[in-house]
Amino acid sequence: MASQRSADSARWDSFVALGDSFTEGLADAGPGGTFRGWADRLAEHLAAREPDLRYANLAVRGKLVRQIVDDQVPQAIALRPALVSFTAGGNNIIRPGSDPDEVARIFEGAVAELRGAGIDVLIGTGFDTAETPVLRHVRGKVGTYNSHLRAIADRHGCHVLDLWSMRVLRDSRAWSADRLHLSAEGHRRVALRACEAVGVPTAEDWREPWPALPATSWRDQRAEDIRWAREYLAPWIGRRLRGVSSGDGRGPKRPQLEKLIAAK
Repeated sequence: MASQRSADSARWDSFVALGDSFTEGLADAGPGGTFRGWADRLAEHLAAREPDLRYANLAVRGKLVRQIVDDQVPQAIALRPALVSFTAGGNNIIRPGSDPDEVARIFEGAVAELRGAGIDVLIGTGFDTAETPVLRHVRGKVGTYNSHLRAIADRHGCHVLDLWSMRVLRDSRAWSADRLHLSAEGHRRVALRACEAVGVPTAEDWREPWPALPATSWRDQRAEDIRWAREYLAPWIGRRLRGVSSGDGRGPKRPQLEKLIAAK
């Protein structure tokens, strides 16, 4: 197994992000109609310390763990980066009948490949879905999967982006209108948490409390829930029933390692 560099002394000159919509950055609008997301934001923090950093993002929305392992992991190894972020399995876990043990087995095989290629790996756990409509019922499966991910990280010497423990993400403002993808502020806070996981100091704190919100009536909350179900939940269920993915026919937004200019 490749040696694990200290998080405090790591100076990576290249970074590749792997995954699905979470890492692609959906709902965090970037320039020119693109999406930014936590991984792009993490790359900006890394570039602030290493101006010659090169960055690629191979994540594509809707992908299952086997698709990510088969398509993105070989591409990442061919790019020979110093650091890879690897978050996958969420789209599997939320499907009826999925087995978190099997998803973890596939995930670990890819981690072993990446570490065997001498690449440092940042693993992302699943979110706590206790406050998420529709997904509350898979909370136990997410917890089981996270336990596997923690063990995988220990066995292979990986950094861990612990999303489950980020209670700050239980606020509705951390999520976009579809309640399935993070808002821009949610992505910003996750990027700060990722910086903490890999030992990159920042001037901001992901734990910062949210400003107080005015009270909302039960009637208004109910009306918002109905609108959400009509505009987002029904189409999401329809795609699942038809076996259609939002990522069908899409390629990665940043397929090659390219120099990244740090955010001002």
